[in-house]
Amino acid sequence: MNKLTIDDLDIAGKRVLVRVDFNVPIEDGKVANDNRIVASLPTIKKILESGGSAVLMSHLGRPKGKSDPTMSLKPVAYNLSQHLDKPVKFADDCIGEEALKQAKDLKPGEVLLLENLRFYSGEKNNDPDFAEKLSRLGEVYINDAFGTAHRAHASTEGVTKYFDQAAAGYLMVKEIEYLGNAVENPERPMAAILGGAKISGKIDVINNLIEKVEKIFIGGGMAFTFFKAQGLEIGKSLLEEDRVEMAEKLLKKAQSKEVEISLPVDVVCARDLSEDSETKTVPVDQIPSDMAGYDIGPETLKKYKQDLSDCRTIVWNGPMGVFEKENFATGTIELAKALAELTSEGATTIIGGGDSASAVKKAGVGDRLSHISTGGGASLEFLEGKTLPGLAALTDK
Repeated sequence: MNKLTIDDLDIAGKRVLVRVDFNVPIEDGKVANDNRIVASLPTIKKILESGGSAVLMSHLGRPKGKSDPTMSLKPVAYNLSQHLDKPVKFADDCIGEEALKQAKDLKPGEVLLLENLRFYSGEKNNDPDFAEKLSRLGEVYINDAFGTAHRAHASTEGVTKYFDQAAAGYLMVKEIEYLGNAVENPERPMAAILGGAKISGKIDVINNLIEKVEKIFIGGGMAFTFFKAQGLEIGKSLLEEDRVEMAEKLLKKAQSKEVEISLPVDVVCARDLSEDSETKTVPVDQIPSDMAGYDIGPETLKKYKQDLSDCRTIVWNGPMGVFEKENFATGTIELAKALAELTSEGATTIIGGGDSASAVKKAGVGDRLSHISTGGGASLEFLEGKTLPGLAALTDK
């Protein structure tokens, strides 16, 4: 981290404008999962304990630049107040005279949460005028929203131009340290487990990781494009026809770099995705023409666990199957449990947000892994070796 962090700032008596990631699920007017809110607490508490006041801003959902009461952050203010054990004030807007007055009236130790940033199209468009209006609400700026760091939006990138000091919060620092160490200075051997539906979203990651890891394990729907590249029949399994050649190139590149790419040896097939669909486990060269593969099979699981056992750093992004359905969840859940075991034996395990984070929680091992990233897209882009605009915009040390 060559950027200023919250510990480099003099916060006492100041209004601190903080970009947090409170994009959480709301059901029946209540927060259904508050992991992201909990993840932001160390930064918020540090501001309050240092004698500053916190003005928090976030987006929620995709309101497309218009006010939408179903995507209000009001329920988040209530949830946050429970965690902080103190009232959290709420502004019905994120810019304008009323919000500015509420911010300026804050006393040290007080918290104000602004309404959804994406009620304005200026947020996603990184409109300088919108960014400048946001900047009036604070005297120093902190970005603690790793999940949006890969987007150059008004609240993550544009707003920093109006501050002398823009720093990273504790969550941002933690994310960059874990992912940065994994990419630049991992304990070896290092492995990457990549799953999910499509290879297209992971090509750049695989390309970058081939230069960095000893082993890559493939699962999920994207495995079938690799099988096709090897000339196998895949029945009705998911296929990205226009990526077959790319899959073939990746396999060759890995071979030339002496990186071991492991593909499933057996798959759990069914005619459709319904819970009561009859399943059949077959070797990958025997997928029935009227069936599709929806999970890795037991032999693959056994092999992957064995081959991962000596790895000291493991990065996982993307499930092994359609884990939301019980009959296709075994591969993902059991792999998550295996990683928890390896963590207890001293390996560093990093879960790259999104579906993988949900799967790990479903497996009940969330607290037994080294790090679960709060940003799916951001962690992927970081692993691709891309610069994250929200991070780049912060003040250099």
